[in-house]
Amino acid sequence: MTIFERATREHDLALPIEPVAALLARYRDRHPGKTAIVDLDRDRRIDFATLHAAANRVANFLGTRGVGHGDRVALLSEESLEKLVLWLGIWRLGAVVCPLNVEMNAAHVGEILANIGPRFTFVHQDLDAAAMGAGSPAAREIFGDWDGAGFFARLREVPASPEVETANGISDIAAIFCTSGTTSKPKCVVFDHTAYWLSGLSTLDMLGLTADDRTLEYRSFGWNSAQILSLMPFLQTGLTLHIARRFSHGRFFGWIRDCGITFAAGVPTVVNMLLNEPAGIAADDVPTLRLMTCSTAPLSPDQWRSFEEMYGVTLLQLYGMSEAGWICGNRHDRRRMGTVGPPARHQEFVIVDADGKPCPPGVEGEVTVGGPQTSRATISPDGVWEDHSLARLRTGDLATMDEDGFVRVTGRTKDLIIRGGVNIAPLEIDHILMRHDDIIEAAAVGVPDPIYGEEVVCYVVARPGRALGEAEIDAHCAASLPAFKCPKAVVFADSLPKSDRGKIRRDALREMWIEARGEDGA
Repeated sequence: MTIFERATREHDLALPIEPVAALLARYRDRHPGKTAIVDLDRDRRIDFATLHAAANRVANFLGTRGVGHGDRVALLSEESLEKLVLWLGIWRLGAVVCPLNVEMNAAHVGEILANIGPRFTFVHQDLDAAAMGAGSPAAREIFGDWDGAGFFARLREVPASPEVETANGISDIAAIFCTSGTTSKPKCVVFDHTAYWLSGLSTLDMLGLTADDRTLEYRSFGWNSAQILSLMPFLQTGLTLHIARRFSHGRFFGWIRDCGITFAAGVPTVVNMLLNEPAGIAADDVPTLRLMTCSTAPLSPDQWRSFEEMYGVTLLQLYGMSEAGWICGNRHDRRRMGTVGPPARHQEFVIVDADGKPCPPGVEGEVTVGGPQTSRATISPDGVWEDHSLARLRTGDLATMDEDGFVRVTGRTKDLIIRGGVNIAPLEIDHILMRHDDIIEAAAVGVPDPIYGEEVVCYVVARPGRALGEAEIDAHCAASLPAFKCPKAVVFADSLPKSDRGKIRRDALREMWIEARGEDGA
């Protein structure tokens, strides 16, 4: 049984899988003048008729440069209307898009390109193509603004018809993208079109999006999360997608008000920023916004509740992974604070014990996933391909599932603090710390201890202008935690180290502790 056959036979698809060519043609025919994509930073927009023609022109252009079905095309650019036009043109041809995050340093981009081996490379004019090792001039194209001179002016001279005969196949490889990696070289993930489609359907199931929605995405489309939360629902429904290069605290609610945004992406960093620096906005000020999400890291129930009370917007905690797409998610019509929701509709989800056997409700184990929604393969930093098509993935996340099917992520296997042979989940301690009004960020971590093997310490960022001492934190934790889980030391910091996706790096905190205290850190 092929991947596609398994997806269609074993998963109840709300929408049948279709190629990009058919989707763009349908929206052109149905509502040609409807706005498809809005670039908020440059105040540019494109309608579905123009997008259909542009994607076909990109596909025809690539054909003249020797790029064909299944070839890899690297796309190096910050977020923009032009980036998504090129992306959809690559898919229209049936080629593989490789959207590398430009935040990575130039040496890593060059090495990753060497591992991927693109046939062609698009590079935005604001980037230093040579420094990033983006191929020879004959194998790349520098592009600029949609309305400017240069590539897009020449592209308008490329005929939109006849259309290329090739198209993306539902089981074809769709994209090769990178996982997080700013201080070390990341690995790459290989996704096929079936996995993208199922992840998109899971998004629609969780959020209830339709063609009438106007969504906002301000994260990199080099991340799987932005691809499946925003790009796929756009393709599957024909809604209007608004994009920005990055989150802006000062412009966020203005975007929502001025554009009538109905759904906005979110991450814990943004939620915390809006909580700690209130925007003075109430639900009546942004009446169109009905939903926001929070993913990439767990959100405490107190943060969740405070956000909804402050802004009057429903917040949904989701849970995903680059190699697996969506794993779990709260639904627009069914949610539970403190959880990541039930398993995603098209994810084959099982929590297993140390022997690999399924855990009963309420028993902690490791999350495993599998099936056609997961990645086809990964590529190691050294360029080694690992086939995932027949294997279940162990996520490294610990979780429990209750009798109603809601999943609570309790931590990471690698982050577990093992004190005197007892496992302690640092996330539980984080949530207790975050209940303190004068703490805006906190993280517990296990550090070397000569008696217990590991001991609990915490790093805390205090609210500016507040006097907060270690004794007060000790008393706060002791009121909710047993003694063996209470931090034995508190370190105050101006900020906590995070990955490029906003996840706190406990490994870096542990290294900071050891470095500050000598060779063994004890």
